[in-house]
Amino acid sequence: MKKSHILAIAVIAVAIGIIMSTVGDASVYVSFREARERAADGNLTKVHVVGRLPRDGQKNIMGLEYNPTLDPNYFAFTLVDTNRIAQRVIYFNPKPQDFDKSEQVVITGAMRNDVFVADKILLKCPSKYVEKDLKGATASR
Repeated sequence: MKKSHILAIAVIAVAIGIIMSTVGDASVYVSFREARERAADGNLTKVHVVGRLPRDGQKNIMGLEYNPTLDPNYFAFTLVDTNRIAQRVIYFNPKPQDFDKSEQVVITGAMRNDVFVADKILLKCPSKYVEKDLKGATASR
C-alpha cells in the first residue's frame, strides 16, 4: 500500500472516532415529567429542560436559595417548564451573573431522586432594545 492510502485510512479512522465520541454526549430537550420518567427507568443521561422562573407580584424570583458566605457552590431554585410543571433545581456552582434578569432558562443535567441536578445553566436575558426606547428613535440621514 502507498503511504497516501495509509494516511487516508488513518484520517478516516480519526474522523469516525471523533463522531462516535460526540454522539454519546448528545442530549435531548425534554420536560420535567419526561426527565423523571427517564430517571425512574434508570436512564441517567443528561437532558436539556427549558423553563421560566416563577415571580411574585413585585417581579422578584420565588424560591431562590443562595448564600455565598455559607456555601458559594450551592445554588438552588425553582424552574417551571413549558408544560407548567414546577421543579426544584440544584446547581453545585456559584449563581450565574444576571440570573435575576433572565426571562428564560435552559438547564442541562439529570434527575436525582426528586431534584433536578444541573450541570450547566444557560440564560436568555431580556433584549437591551425595549420597544418603548425605540419609539422616539429616528434614523439619521
